[in-house]
Amino acid sequence: MKICITSTGSGIDARVDERFGRASYFLIVDTDTLEFEAIKNPAQAAAQGAGISAAQVVSDKGVEAVLTGSIGPNAFNALRSAKIKVYQGVSGADTIRDAIEKFKKGEYKEASFPSGGRGRGFRGGMW
Repeated sequence: MKICITSTGSGIDARVDERFGRASYFLIVDTDTLEFEAIKNPAQAAAQGAGISAAQVVSDKGVEAVLTGSIGPNAFNALRSAKIKVYQGVSGADTIRDAIEKFKKGEYKEASFPSGGRGRGFRGGMW
């Protein structure tokens, strides 16, 4: 399965980045072979719309799922529209390798709504 994990670095032993739209990197990983591609997030420093831009980058890579700590509503909806499953709650204490193993064991549940919060996904940070 081809998944995307938000990452603080470009290697499989880097820590998970708990943010989606502002993640430093996206690691596109084949869960069967552990082959991966690291993509520096071009939306990380965007003034606005980082989540939607990040969702487009991930969608263009043909992933089936995203693993992240939290995700705003705009990015969540963009990924869902692209038929990409979202798994939230991945911890920044874990490495990418750890997160893959936990995913393969079924330790993450598919999210049915964004994690949201002030400043996540809507201009001005208001819901």
